[in-house]
Amino acid sequence: MRFARLATIAVLAPTCLWAVQAGALPLAPHRAVYDLALDKASDRSGITGLSGRMVYEFNGSACEGYTVKFRFVTRIDTRDMSRLTDQQTTTFEDGDGKSFSFVTRSFVDSNPDREVKGAAAIDDGGVVVSLDKPKKATFELEKTQFPTQHLVELIGKASKGETFYETSLFDGSEDADRVMTTTVIIGKEEAPAQADPEKAALDGLSADPFWPVDIAYFDLSEADASGEELPEYRISFKLHENGVTRDLVMDYGDFSMTGKLVDLSLFEAPKDCNR
Repeated sequence: MRFARLATIAVLAPTCLWAVQAGALPLAPHRAVYDLALDKASDRSGITGLSGRMVYEFNGSACEGYTVKFRFVTRIDTRDMSRLTDQQTTTFEDGDGKSFSFVTRSFVDSNPDREVKGAAAIDDGGVVVSLDKPKKATFELEKTQFPTQHLVELIGKASKGETFYETSLFDGSEDADRVMTTTVIIGKEEAPAQADPEKAALDGLSADPFWPVDIAYFDLSEADASGEELPEYRISFKLHENGVTRDLVMDYGDFSMTGKLVDLSLFEAPKDCNR
């Protein structure tokens, strides 16, 4: 399961890049906490229950770059066993979106399971990835964008009223060895309903409008023999103009889970700087 990529839906864009989007609000450094629950599961998945918590924290400035800390803890029950997984990811993207570093540590039942650590940089020909763990390696992928630009593009298109587009993304998830193609569907801007169950957790955003967004992630190198391109998973969520995301549904095909916002802390925005 590509839990690491769940962080990418909320990575905030640098102020210097976002400033080109006329009329846009500044994006908010923040810490968001989500309760996770099983939405549905097929018999083939073997899953009988799921619960957990996701914590996402963004900090940084256009001068210093942007850091995301992300933790995803789930307990998954099957007919035969119960397993606790804990994934902890930290990423850094420079203010210009040209370099990206990442480290993900995974634990199963509190025991270390896997670590992926590396960095990527955009050059004229593509993206050069340098891995330190699980083993040292250097390779080049097709030119793409890192999570910051992915969100800048999304909010920019939503602000212009666009409803569908295709793009690509490198986020260092799993083996950090591929670029994912994403198809994005953006709904019309809506205001929160009076009975919105996340309204109490929205801090000062309870009246702010949002866009409903659905993103499908494809690994085109793994298309089936028929040539049919099936998404590895889909994520839908409500996106506020300042970058806060909520009301998540994460669909992995055989099962899906929900993520409901239960706590939101908005941090003081960094001061502007000359770049």
